[in-house]
Amino acid sequence: MDQKKIIIIGAGVVGCSTAYYLSKMGQRNITVIEQGPLFETGGSTSHAPGLVFQLNSSKLLTTLANQTVECFKELSSDEKPSFHSVGSIEVASTPERLEDLKRKAGLAASWGMESFILSPEECEEKCSLINSENIYGGLYVPSDGIAKPLRANEKMAEFSISQGAVFYSHTEVTDFDVVDSQIKAVETTAGRFEADIVICCAGFWGPRIGEMAGVTIPLQPLAHQYVFTNDLQELADETEEVTAPLIRDQDRAMYYRQVFKGLGIGSYQHRPLPVEIREITKYGETKEMPSVKPFTPEDFEKPWQDSLKLLPGLTQAGLKRGINGIFSFTPDGMPLLGEAQNVRGFWVAEAIWVTHSAGVGKAMAEWIINGTPSLDLELCDINRFDNFALNPTFYKKRSIENFEKVYAIHHPFMPPETAREMRVSPFYLRQKSLGASFNEKLGWEQPQWYDANALLVENYKNAIFKRKGWAAEYWEPTIEAEHLHTKQYAGLYDATAAKKRLEIKGEDAVEFLQKLTTGNIDISVGQVMNTFMLNELAGIKDEIRVIRTGEAAFLVLCTGAVEASWIKRHLPIESRVAIQDVTAATCSLAVIGPKASDVLQSLAPEFFTSKVWQPGQAKELFIGNVTVLAVYDSYLGTEGWELFTTFAQGLQLWDRLVESGQPYQLIAVGDRALENLRIESLKLRSGKDFWSEHSPYEVGLHHMVDLNKQTFIGKEALLERNNEGPKLLAITLELNDPSIVVMGYEPVFDEDTAVGFVTSAGYAYHLGKGVVHVLVLPEAVKASKELSIEYFGERYTAKIIRESVVTV
Repeated sequence: MDQKKIIIIGAGVVGCSTAYYLSKMGQRNITVIEQGPLFETGGSTSHAPGLVFQLNSSKLLTTLANQTVECFKELSSDEKPSFHSVGSIEVASTPERLEDLKRKAGLAASWGMESFILSPEECEEKCSLINSENIYGGLYVPSDGIAKPLRANEKMAEFSISQGAVFYSHTEVTDFDVVDSQIKAVETTAGRFEADIVICCAGFWGPRIGEMAGVTIPLQPLAHQYVFTNDLQELADETEEVTAPLIRDQDRAMYYRQVFKGLGIGSYQHRPLPVEIREITKYGETKEMPSVKPFTPEDFEKPWQDSLKLLPGLTQAGLKRGINGIFSFTPDGMPLLGEAQNVRGFWVAEAIWVTHSAGVGKAMAEWIINGTPSLDLELCDINRFDNFALNPTFYKKRSIENFEKVYAIHHPFMPPETAREMRVSPFYLRQKSLGASFNEKLGWEQPQWYDANALLVENYKNAIFKRKGWAAEYWEPTIEAEHLHTKQYAGLYDATAAKKRLEIKGEDAVEFLQKLTTGNIDISVGQVMNTFMLNELAGIKDEIRVIRTGEAAFLVLCTGAVEASWIKRHLPIESRVAIQDVTAATCSLAVIGPKASDVLQSLAPEFFTSKVWQPGQAKELFIGNVTVLAVYDSYLGTEGWELFTTFAQGLQLWDRLVESGQPYQLIAVGDRALENLRIESLKLRSGKDFWSEHSPYEVGLHHMVDLNKQTFIGKEALLERNNEGPKLLAITLELNDPSIVVMGYEPVFDEDTAVGFVTSAGYAYHLGKGVVHVLVLPEAVKASKELSIEYFGERYTAKIIRESVVTV
C-alpha cells in the first residue's frame, strides 16, 4: 500500500474516527494534532449530549448515522458501552407533525430502517415520563440511542496508536507550507510536520485552520442551549445512565435524554446565537471549555414551560444547570467533506455531528485511499459551493436560517428566505415583470412559475390535475397550465442555472475528454453528445453534454460545481488543455414544444429554414444583433432548441424571442413545469434518479457506454460490476389510482417487503396518472408483479411501464 504522511488536525470524534479507519485500511504514517487535551478536547464532541436520531430525509446522512451506530457498538464493552441502544420517540404535538411522522416512517422503509407509528397511549407505554394527553402520536425507532463519543475516541485512538499513529495534545497549528498549490507541511507549536495530506477535523475552529491554508470553510458556529435537571421521582430507582428512549418534540424544537436520575434537555427554540470564531477562547483560558458559552436563562423560559406540558414530572425536579454549547452549521445543513480544489492535499471533514461521525471517518478513509468513497458524498463535497457561497454575507445568514428551521417540517419546494439574489440571470427583471415565483438553484434566482400565466388555467381547467395535501404545498395550478401549454404550443425556459458551462480547449482536449467520458467524444465539429463520467468504482459521476465547437474546442455542460471541480482535478499538470468556467459570462434559453421551430424560423429564417438541422446538431449563428450557439434536439418528449449567448446579449435574445413567439403562443415557463415534463417523458436525471453509487447498466443507460474505447476512468470496474450483476435497477411505475401523485423518496413494496424507493415523481398527462421513477431490487423487476408505493402510511398499487428504462 502507498504510505503517505497524513496529518489530522483535531482529536474530536471526527478526527479519531478518520484516524481509526485510515489505520484499519493499512495507513501507518498518521499524526493527529490536538490543541487541547486527549480526549475531552474542548470542542463540540466534549459537550455533545450524544443523542443519535439516525433517520433523515437524506439517504446519505441516514447511512452515515447507521454506520456510526454500528461502529460505536463494535467499540463497546459491557463495562463501558460506547452506545446505548434505547430507541427514540419523536412525538407529534400537532396534527401536521403526525402526518409528517407518517412520511418519515415511509423514509425509514425506503432507507431500510425499522420504525413504528405509535398512538399517544403507546408513546406513554414506551416512556412513562410522557404525558399522552398533549400529543397526537409518535414515531418510534428502536435502533436509535445514546452515543458516548469520548469512550469511542479512546478506543479508536488506542487502535490507531497500535498501528503506528501518533497523537499530540496541547499542540496548536500555526501555519502551513503550501508550494505550487500543494500542501507540504504543517507548522505547529511543537515543530514542523511534513505532510502529503492534511485533514482538517477542527470543528468550529475549521475556518481559522482553512484560512491559514488559503481554503474557505463556509460554516457558522452557533450556540445551542442544553440543560440538566435535578433528579425526577420517576427515575429515583435508576442505576444506569440511560435506559429510557430518547424523546424529540420537533413542534417545540426540543429534545430529551435520560442522565441517570435526571434528564438532559436541548432546545432549538431560542433566538439564534451566532458565535464569531475570534471570540472563542483557547483551552484553559477560561473555567469552561472553549465550546461552552454562558447560559442565557431568559432564552429557556418558554422551552421550560413547554417541557412541563410534555413531561409533567419535571415540575418537582427543576433545573440544575445549563450551557450554551457551540455547534457548526452550514448554508445547506450538510457536512463539508473532501479535498479543497485550490490546495491539493488539504482535506476537510467539518460541520459533522456525533450522529454521523464514524460514518464520515470511514468515508473519508475510503476517499483518500481508494480515490473515491463507496457512498455518494457529492451533497457534502467541500467544492459544491461556487464563489458566491464563500462570501460570509451568504453562508453566515443561510447557516443561521438553517438553525432556525432545523426542526421545521421541511417541504422539498420550500424556498430559502435569506441571502437571496446572490446571482440573477440577464432575464431577471423581465421575469419579475411576469410575476415569477422564484426559488434558488445553484445560487441563481430561478422562476418556478409565472403569475402572468394564471389566465391559462381557465383554458386548461378541464385537463389540469389538481394536487392535494402535501403535494399541493408550494404549488399552483399555473404550473400545470404551463406544462400543458408547452406540450401544445411552445415554452421559453431560462436554462442559465440548469448546468455549469465549461470551455475546454487545446491540442490535448480530445484525448483528455476521451479519458474522462464513456462515449467516443471524437465527434464532428457541430455535433452534440450526451455521455457519462464515471468514478474509479464505475459509479456515475455525472451525465454531461459535450458540444464540439472546433477541432480542439468543446463546450461541456455538467451538473454543478462538484462535477466541474472533478473535471479540473483530472487535468494533468503538463497537459496542453485549458479549462475555463464560462457560466457567469454566458446564459442560456430553451425554446421547447411543437411550435418551437416555427418561432425560430420566423425570427431568423436565413438560419432556420435554409439549412437542414439534424437532432444533436449545434451551429453558431446570429439572431438580430445576438451571436448564438444553437443546439437542436428532442427535449423532454418534444422538439426543442437551446440557445447560448453572452450574458451581455442575453436580454436582447429574450426580447426577440418573446416578440417573435407571440403569434405561436410562446409563453415563459418555470422550473416546475419543466421538471414535470421531464418525468412525464420518462427521462432520468443525473443526481436525482441515479448518482455515483450506480452504474450505467443499473439505470438502463448502457447505450451511453462505448466499451470499444481503449480506456476511460472506471472502465475496468464497470466490466467487473456488470459481470457481478446490478444491486438496484432504475424503472418507471404508473400509479393505478389516477387521483394520486407522490413527491419522492417514498418506499416501494413488493407485497409487504420494501424493495426500493421513489427518486422522481410527477403526473403524466398522456396517461392520466401519476408516474414515478424508482430504484428497486432486481428481483422485484424479474417477478413482474404489481408493486405498491406507501404515501403517508397508505399503500397505492403501481405497475411497471415497460417502455421506460427497465433492464431485466
